[in-house]
Amino acid sequence: MPSPSSISHPRLYGPAFLVMAAANFFVVSSFGAFFLFPLFVAHHGGAGRDIGILMGAMALSSVLCRPWISEIIDGMGRKRSYTLGAVLMTLMPLSYLTFQGPLESFYVPLLIVRVLHGVGMAFCYTAVFTYVADIVPKERLNEGIGMFGVSGLSGLAFGPTLGEAVIDHFGFGAFFMTASALAAVGLGLQLPLADSYAPLPAEPERPSFFSVLKRRKTILVAALAFLFGVGLAASGGFVSPFAKQKGLAFISLYYIAYSTAAIVIRPFGGRLADRFGEGRLLPYALVLTASGLLVMTLLGGAGILLTAGLFMGCGHGLLFPTLNTLAIRGEAPEVRGKVTGVFTGGIDLGSFLGSVVLGYIGDWAGYRALFAAAGLAVLSGLGLGKIRRDVPQEVRPEGV
Repeated sequence: MPSPSSISHPRLYGPAFLVMAAANFFVVSSFGAFFLFPLFVAHHGGAGRDIGILMGAMALSSVLCRPWISEIIDGMGRKRSYTLGAVLMTLMPLSYLTFQGPLESFYVPLLIVRVLHGVGMAFCYTAVFTYVADIVPKERLNEGIGMFGVSGLSGLAFGPTLGEAVIDHFGFGAFFMTASALAAVGLGLQLPLADSYAPLPAEPERPSFFSVLKRRKTILVAALAFLFGVGLAASGGFVSPFAKQKGLAFISLYYIAYSTAAIVIRPFGGRLADRFGEGRLLPYALVLTASGLLVMTLLGGAGILLTAGLFMGCGHGLLFPTLNTLAIRGEAPEVRGKVTGVFTGGIDLGSFLGSVVLGYIGDWAGYRALFAAAGLAVLSGLGLGKIRRDVPQEVRPEGV
């Protein structure tokens, strides 16, 4: 029997939805600011492979801790898990203030900080999307998740834009303090909320993370999420150093275009997916995402940067909520944390391996080859399966 929810949710855009969206905006802004972290690495003498490893370390820690985090979210509750993650997201940026001098003099401690930072983000991402899945009406699941994601996409634009201005005027120390302050605001905003799900003391034993992972639908979602993560690794880790190499002054233009496009497409994409099914939209989302990466191979000025951001944003705006909804549709509340953990963990694994491999490709063959490789990786998702035929077979009745 499904466990009861701790809060009622009669409509889609209720107070809990809006407050959590505001909290998510600030926490994701803090995370998004670290798209400029490669500039810090390069400033201290790091090469492309160092950027790949250090950006990937955050994603790797998210992957390795995801089974544990998913169990906590289904056992302890969504909101308390999010609070724990937001605390880490507030504290970890301050630890970067201690790193001075050449990169090799603090490489290992920096790796440890990146790992802990990734644990905080894993808690936040997994908990918040599980929370939202609990409170939105199931017949509007795509729309609800997609529109909630607007808060994160706005943060992905605001964080780098604010961060770039802070770095230019005040340096990296002020940048890290700003990232901490943003997460602290998100932490404070969500504290008064009730949890969306509380397990009963006598609840039967829940399926394990790895038993959920073995399902056919879950494997498909994880594979597509992995490829999406490779694309995000290129976008998040290598746009800023490539644009810097080309002498472009306003790097955040990419992230503004990216987020704007993703936000604009969300209402239409969510309604289309709810009407026609997630499987019908997935191929288009993959093509748009790959196109944004492939356009980056032509980078020479602000126009290409803008165009790449628009394509990538449209792809992200469709792909993330569609995959997320596909993962959780029809799943019982007591396993939603694990299913969301598989989905977000797949993205993080792709981000980690993508960051490392793409970093070496960039050192060996340049940034154009790096973005070509990332775009082709995302396009390969079109060959993963008969998405439209596979998806309906895996959808389960609510509570089963």
